[in-house]
Amino acid sequence: MKELTVTNNESGQRLDKLLTKYLNLAGKGFIYKMIRKKNITLNGKKCDGSEKVKEGDRICLFLSDETIAKFSQVQIQEVKKVSLDILYEDEHIMMINKPAGMLSQKAADSDESLVEYMISYLMESGALSEESMRAFRPSVCNRLDRNTSGIVIAGKTLGGLQAMSAVLKDRSIHKYYRCMVCGDVKETCRIRGYLKKNEATNQVSVFREPVPDSLPIETEYIPLSGNGRYTLLQVTLITGRSHQIRAHLASIGHPIVGDPKYGNQEINREMKRRYGIISQMLHAWKIIMPSNVPEPCSYLKDKSFTAPVPSQFERFMAGEKI
Repeated sequence: MKELTVTNNESGQRLDKLLTKYLNLAGKGFIYKMIRKKNITLNGKKCDGSEKVKEGDRICLFLSDETIAKFSQVQIQEVKKVSLDILYEDEHIMMINKPAGMLSQKAADSDESLVEYMISYLMESGALSEESMRAFRPSVCNRLDRNTSGIVIAGKTLGGLQAMSAVLKDRSIHKYYRCMVCGDVKETCRIRGYLKKNEATNQVSVFREPVPDSLPIETEYIPLSGNGRYTLLQVTLITGRSHQIRAHLASIGHPIVGDPKYGNQEINREMKRRYGIISQMLHAWKIIMPSNVPEPCSYLKDKSFTAPVPSQFERFMAGEKI
């Protein structure tokens, strides 16, 4: 028999969901069977798995040590040592300046991503333990393309993850990007269109009018500086679709410098030769929190966080006198 005491980090979720995390190698059928047979109880009483647990609740597993060991195994991937550019960190969340070339989340089991590097950092700092990983695994709340740099928000606790996911989902959080585009952009503009994704190629197309399986998109940009050939833009996503900024700007004749999918390949080759640019010059630059950030992160309301632009921007701007 093993007794678990619900921690603050585990509270607020359904009992069955917590159990599937703790007994992570057991099927749901096994867990529900143990609940029905009263081999799993909540605060000494029969339960059905739908109960919302709270801090201090007692969960008793009337299972053998061998069974618990068999079904409850923490899997922590060993990854290379990476120094994270942490912009902000507190008990519940982290803000990380992700470099271009790093995955936000792994696409294959063998991948190493920002999530694994963050977990390694938290384990090493003592903020995370193997035991706490049985019930909650820290993760990122938003994702950037592999070759897009900038701010990624991560949840260190369940409450932090849920609070940040909520403001991202309802779009009350304000996100600003900076990018270098081809061409001379003079005016601030809000552009609209329709985006359709080809899942096989992981590439999108933008249309002026709706087509089957397309989604509406809206992008706003402000020119900050330029030299007549290239322009530094500040971009705000009104909608947030896959590859939206890259494809939308390319569709109006202003592709992002260095973009291998939607950019001008001749210009990209020249920029690689002159400035060593090997990825799109797109950077998630600034985040401003809304006034309605839910608990336990309400202290973040109206706060702003900025990620300095990468060195490739500085090299390019200096070389092109932008």
